[in-house]
Amino acid sequence: MVLVVFTAELNLKLVDEQYSQQAEDLRKLALEQYGCLEFQSITEGDQEISLSYWPNQQTMSAWKEQADHLQAQQQGRQRWYRHYRVVVTEVLRDYSFSD
Repeated sequence: MVLVVFTAELNLKLVDEQYSQQAEDLRKLALEQYGCLEFQSITEGDQEISLSYWPNQQTMSAWKEQADHLQAQQQGRQRWYRHYRVVVTEVLRDYSFSD
């Protein structure tokens, strides 16, 4: 399994409803059509972190090149983000507990 960690500093003056809608639409697309296993995101102030889990490098790479995702990346660089970082890593172990 592959984990993508996306961290960003948002330009709060320019983050708008279009940003939120596009993020929601892309999350749905990744989960329903590109094999994303799980997607979590949280924003606190101007800091955002998103975690997406992928079955393998191939599905994650296909998502990276998806047309709407590429357009969103460009808009992010030009408008919504002051800075971002992407870390791609292999998950060595995954376990959980539920009561």
